[in-house]
Amino acid sequence: MTIIRITKEFGFEMAHALMGYNGPCKNIHGHSYKLFVTVIGSPITDKKSPRQGMVMDFRELKAIVKKNIIEKFDHALVLNNKMPEDVVEKISESFENVILVDYQPTSENFLIDFVEIIKPKLPPSIKLYRLKLSETATSYSEWYAGDNR
Repeated sequence: MTIIRITKEFGFEMAHALMGYNGPCKNIHGHSYKLFVTVIGSPITDKKSPRQGMVMDFRELKAIVKKNIIEKFDHALVLNNKMPEDVVEKISESFENVILVDYQPTSENFLIDFVEIIKPKLPPSIKLYRLKLSETATSYSEWYAGDNR
């Protein structure tokens, strides 16, 4: 059986601040993120299937990622939930889409979170292979299933 990887790219805008960081990223700032989601599986061989020859319909992968990640994080401000309560209150008074997470909102930690969101939503025959999250044109983090067994 042949194994194939397919990748779908997503773009979204998001702001964050790194609590306790000793550089400029401790301030609220935003990025134009690019998320690359790669899944792996065998192309469907059933000649009666409308998805014959596909590992997974790109529309289905798009729907999973869009609903569970893009719609939540696009144009959001993401902060560590350990931020001082008064700071979070003040920010939440002025901005609608403030997300508190239980981790430092780095691209590396976003990937760990995104893996846990995407994996259970995939069809049983499809495995998550790789996530790549680009924060800038020259900086990105990657997660590989093979590194995390």
